[in-house]
Amino acid sequence: MPQPSLTAEELATQPADWRTASALAAESADRLPQRGERVAVVGCGTSWFMAQAYAALRESGGHGETDAFAASEFPHGRRYDRVLAITRSGTTTEVLELLGRTKAPTTAITADPSQPVTGAADAVLDLGFADERSVVQTRFATTALALLRAHLESEGALPAGARTVARAAEDGLEAVADPLPEGLVGCEQFSFLGTGWTAGLAQEAALKMREASLSWTEAYPAMEYRHGPISIAAPGRAVWVFGDLPEGLAGQIAATGALLVAGSGADGIDPMADLVRAQRLALAVAAARGLDPDRPRNLTRSVVLAPDGA
Repeated sequence: MPQPSLTAEELATQPADWRTASALAAESADRLPQRGERVAVVGCGTSWFMAQAYAALRESGGHGETDAFAASEFPHGRRYDRVLAITRSGTTTEVLELLGRTKAPTTAITADPSQPVTGAADAVLDLGFADERSVVQTRFATTALALLRAHLESEGALPAGARTVARAAEDGLEAVADPLPEGLVGCEQFSFLGTGWTAGLAQEAALKMREASLSWTEAYPAMEYRHGPISIAAPGRAVWVFGDLPEGLAGQIAATGALLVAGSGADGIDPMADLVRAQRLALAVAAARGLDPDRPRNLTRSVVLAPDGA
């Protein structure tokens, strides 16, 4: 029997990592965005998608205006009370350049505080317990989001329908262990949809499928899916919805013959735990296609840019 991949081993620790992050949030409150601050959250790749999820949660919960940007697209002419950077490696070129330019107070969340990000940011939060040897991010990303969710909880205002991190961890145990929906691994194409804070999770699920299994994947806000992207839905393809399913969309997807996965609505599991299921799907599809998710094509653990010709 083949041994589980390193990525599979790491993603299985997420429920415990989220509980650890929840405790860390209480100890680190002074380094995280304060209620009423105007905040920009930045990252690259997976970290950017976690930034999107947190920004939507924070603003919809009434904590303050919150924007999320890919680090390379940060609007330096805009004023913020704090810039929050998420960087697993602590070495990502675009993040370091941004932190060196911005005049706002900065906080970085990283898995390796020994790296240059510590000198670039005013404050650093160490999530080394959730670091990964894998190139493909799983547990660091969701643990950073769990930390930020727990901080929102401590400030006393969760968005409508949002669960606690403790509840998400309980759901995460099921997500790690429960079988994936029948027929899903054999699909040829996957579309991931989300609303509000889960739109970032949908983008991250699509990225995991591309990275680990080289799959044809797309991601959209759920209401936008009907404005063109539904044209690719067909038998043998799947549509996965994070969070609430917009009224009428299930029937439209059923009419295409595509497989609908909608497990994280009002009565389902926490959407962050549902992302764990999507991570598992990426590994299962990779295995079915004879791919090694621990060695993704054309990817490295950190993107450090060198000048042309260097």
